[in-house]
Amino acid sequence: MSIFKTRKNKRYEPVTRFYEQTDGERPFEVKGRFDEFRTTTGGGLKGKFNRAMADYKQGSDRETRTRLRWVLLILLLLFFWIIDFDLSIFTGN
Repeated sequence: MSIFKTRKNKRYEPVTRFYEQTDGERPFEVKGRFDEFRTTTGGGLKGKFNRAMADYKQGSDRETRTRLRWVLLILLLLFFWIIDFDLSIFTGN
């Protein structure tokens, strides 16, 4: 037993005036607009990675992949045109 009497720290627990608390729900929780529709939210890093890989393996439709390839090809050609790429470097002369 100590000689000095120490005071215990007081805890401040604010209670809002017009709020009736429900079980486990926070009144002012900030959530994203599309969080409930995302498949890669929550569950830690490993869970997010596993769900992202499952979505990737499931794949998208063929039309989307074809459109993406065309867009990438056009952007690549545009880039080569801007930097004035010369195909003569591939010839042996």
